[in-house]
Amino acid sequence: MSTTGHEAAASAPNAGEYVLHHLANFNSSGHPQSTMVDFSIVNYDTLFFSITLGAAGLFLLWLVARKATAGIPGRAQAALEIMVEMVGNQTKAIVHNEQSRRFVGPLGLTVFLWVFLMNSMDFLPVDLLPTIWQTLSGNPHAYLRVVPTADLNGTLGLSVGVLLLCFFYNIKIKGLGGWVHELFTAPFGNHPLLYIPNFVMQLIEFIAKTVSHGMRLFGNMYAGELLFLLIALMGMAFPSMSPFGGSLLWLGHIVTGTLWALFHIFIVILQAFIFMMLTLVYIGQAHEGH
Repeated sequence: MSTTGHEAAASAPNAGEYVLHHLANFNSSGHPQSTMVDFSIVNYDTLFFSITLGAAGLFLLWLVARKATAGIPGRAQAALEIMVEMVGNQTKAIVHNEQSRRFVGPLGLTVFLWVFLMNSMDFLPVDLLPTIWQTLSGNPHAYLRVVPTADLNGTLGLSVGVLLLCFFYNIKIKGLGGWVHELFTAPFGNHPLLYIPNFVMQLIEFIAKTVSHGMRLFGNMYAGELLFLLIALMGMAFPSMSPFGGSLLWLGHIVTGTLWALFHIFIVILQAFIFMMLTLVYIGQAHEGH
């Protein structure tokens, strides 16, 4: 091997560096950061893809709605009607306030479609958009993560939004005084000695629901992203294959990559559905008293 070849081999990232590079966000600090929550840092890639996919989802809904017909629906309209009916039935079963359902129903549909689109970014080849970004930026080491729901900052942002809606409906349905009374008298009872334990339990409940809501989606999508990266590493063994043997990891890349992608379709839909259902459940609980 020539000196240039030795230098290229030495500068090429190993498996660990490759994975860590793909798990790092393009953020305001300029330094790699993959999973930790830091309120002083803005992950530009998470914001960009979240907003872009949200706008794309709204545009798709608008396209289907403007072509809707009372006659025989097309495939897009039929799919949208099935989705709307599914979300509407779940909302009606969980949120019993008809006036609230006028907002919560469309909210559930928006959450389901938005999370589904963000999850679906996992189906793109892991090196496609990062390579394009590195070329456009002129920096071969530029960071970019394209799955917003594989970023804990993104999923916790969504769950905090749901928490704020729960606060809003608690106050709207029960009144500010009624909700404050509930915070200090439930679940153990209305007694001065129980006010502090009641409030602590309520606080723990809100925190636990919010953290678990965001962590559940993040954990599943982060694991899926990591598996796709490991499968991609198997495909890199292709250049080492010789006519008489060599590494066959490239074959494992094709087989496992195909199987995991097919199974991941189920995960992408399921996680979007679960996040939507928990959103409806938590808002529904805000309408009920202890």
